[in-house]
Amino acid sequence: MNTYWKAGLLAGVSMGLILGAYADDAAPTEDESRSLDTIIVLGSQQTYSSAESTEAMALQQSPVTSLLAQIDNLPGVLVTEGDAFGFDDWSTGVAVRGFQNSLGEQQVGITVDGIPNGGSGYGGGSKANRFIDTQNAGSIEVAQGTADIASRSNEALGGTLNFTTQNPLDERRVRVSASLGDYDAQRFYGRYDSGFLADNKTKFWISLSTQSATDHVNQSADNNRDHLAAKLQTEQFGVDWTSYFSYDDTHENNYQRLFSPADYAADPNSDQLTADWTGIPYIDQLYRQAWGTLRTNSLFYLKGEKELFDGFNLEVGVYRHDNDGRGDWVPPYLVNVGQFGASTNPLVYYVDASGTPLNPTPGCVSSITFPYGGAGPEYDPACYADGAVPVQSYRHTHYQKERTGVYGDFEWLTPISDMFANTVRGGLWYEDATRYEYRDWHKLIDARIGDSYDSTPYWTQYNREFPQTTFKWYVEDVVEVSDFTFRVGMKQFSNELERVDNFTPNDPTLNFKVSSDSDVLFSGGAAWTPSAMPGVELFAGYAENFKAIPDGVLEVLGGTGVPDPETSKNMEAGVRYVGDRLRGSVTYFESKFENRLFPAPTESVGGIDYLESSNGGFINGGGIDSSGVEVAGEFRATDALSLFASYTYNDATILGTGDTALDAAAGIFVGNKVPNIPENMFVLSADYTQGNFNAGLSTKWVDDRFVNLSNTWVADSHYEADLYAGVSGSAISDDLSNVDFRLTVNNLFDQDYLAGISGNGAWISAPRTVVFTVTADF
Repeated sequence: MNTYWKAGLLAGVSMGLILGAYADDAAPTEDESRSLDTIIVLGSQQTYSSAESTEAMALQQSPVTSLLAQIDNLPGVLVTEGDAFGFDDWSTGVAVRGFQNSLGEQQVGITVDGIPNGGSGYGGGSKANRFIDTQNAGSIEVAQGTADIASRSNEALGGTLNFTTQNPLDERRVRVSASLGDYDAQRFYGRYDSGFLADNKTKFWISLSTQSATDHVNQSADNNRDHLAAKLQTEQFGVDWTSYFSYDDTHENNYQRLFSPADYAADPNSDQLTADWTGIPYIDQLYRQAWGTLRTNSLFYLKGEKELFDGFNLEVGVYRHDNDGRGDWVPPYLVNVGQFGASTNPLVYYVDASGTPLNPTPGCVSSITFPYGGAGPEYDPACYADGAVPVQSYRHTHYQKERTGVYGDFEWLTPISDMFANTVRGGLWYEDATRYEYRDWHKLIDARIGDSYDSTPYWTQYNREFPQTTFKWYVEDVVEVSDFTFRVGMKQFSNELERVDNFTPNDPTLNFKVSSDSDVLFSGGAAWTPSAMPGVELFAGYAENFKAIPDGVLEVLGGTGVPDPETSKNMEAGVRYVGDRLRGSVTYFESKFENRLFPAPTESVGGIDYLESSNGGFINGGGIDSSGVEVAGEFRATDALSLFASYTYNDATILGTGDTALDAAAGIFVGNKVPNIPENMFVLSADYTQGNFNAGLSTKWVDDRFVNLSNTWVADSHYEADLYAGVSGSAISDDLSNVDFRLTVNNLFDQDYLAGISGNGAWISAPRTVVFTVTADF
């Protein structure tokens, strides 16, 4: 998005502040405002545990911050981000009851208004923040392992996160907003709500936003995001229609993991990526601006809902998602693919003035000590004669994904008698998707002075396609008898994945299809709401879940062949209470995750394997046993003050394959704790709203976590506090009644700790970050 567009939006914000001071208040609808007392979803006779984010949780994060951060205080959930504003998808992770979405694993489903996100992996996946602008977001529904049989996800081993969008307002409104913060953070947002049009049936909104920031380590990153979205609701031909479109264009510079406790102890505020170009390729491989994630995502869906006859409701939807992007690195050499004539050096580090590859001086000992503990003589310019010229690559991995899907859900109320209420629900989901990936290597024009590269690649390493189809059916019956509710359901997935090698399309060992069909998966539950104890509800549930083989498994084929799909079994039981001022729940859960896929890592304390020559594919590495307790509650102390607390205990251990030798070879430590899963987490927050003023303080404590599978490196326990304070402009002047001011402070006490964990490494935390936001409605 160009500078003129940003300047125009800034002018619009300024005009909005002026006009908003004289405009009438636009009354928000119930859809827009989420009250502070919806922390726990406590539906009547609900046979499973689930939770939902609240307006207070949204206020604890600034508009610049990633949408994912809003669910971090919910019981059983841990969100870790390397960037202060969630700009870095590479370092972002979400854990739910021992299941994780991270750089290396995707075990929790994500949907957007019930539409599948297409996976959360780095290469070709898209988390919810790629589809929803923070200021357009509704509540976020966390359905743990036994919940939501209808979830449309290929990754929902441990449940589903459903991120919702706000519905259009009933009355016309224009909203403009501006945010400024630490690390050059700035954000400008504008949205127009039409209100009901002349037909009194149609309403829509459209929004634009742009934001940018740098990194918190050495302020060298160039992070920016432009987002366009629109939503429409109408009633036509007796059908309720909802349509949504979003387009997101993001450029992020990454953070690097640390791979040893010594690195963190040496400097807990550095991820070792550099801000300045040195002209020494071994050091410049960590140049932050060349560690890039570039992504564009567009999503469109159309839903129609109608009651076909008394008690029978049908919803049908179609959607389209396109993802295009690139991941960048700068390996400290050129790969010799024949461009150097008779030279047999597989990798070239320095050349002479005529471009002939050079070898280091025999016996030379490198003086380079950074990064990765030092380098061999081939990387050190001091080990070559004067006049040696460094050479270096710019490696691009290109990602593209196209998805088209259709689904249908029905719900049929079929009372059996006056004593038995019966509801049958079911549905179908079909998706046709193709992911494209290829990697090319470009020569830096002059590695002595910067990272500019020749746009024509000197080598294309590979070029692959992964067509994939998914089909799912489900059916569920819910019977209500007096104070009891019973639920039983079945679902099944059928997934076909193809590997296409565009270099050798006729080689059957590199071009083939894999079918991963699940068994019929059962779920069920029961709830009891005893009439003698108003507000009390006891519940229990069981569910079997399945994840189809992801296309990443077929990228590099190991010697063990194609592994089996991952599966899980989840059980829970608990009690809820809903009173006038107190509400809460206690849930015990057990999960068993089987056929866990273990990748061979390509990064370590010794550096990055840019050629991925060490990649041995995937194996089924046993699984995870997880059990624990979640406690959450809210107390409305006064009409103005609300207190919330949650506690999670989770014992998550690694299961083996049953083959001791295979476990040892794959680095699977049977019986060890699962990395990144704390045994204890505790949250306490207070939110206050009185007249023109609102404020809140939230603190989360996270227990020790292991970084590596061997459990030899511990990320120490930590706490983080978030503070927000807001005031309406009417507290200053009646002329500013349509203007709101808000200050948000994340990591209030500036704690240093290890945040995200993946692949035996960990990212450092973001420091204290302050953002000020002004919003005007007119």
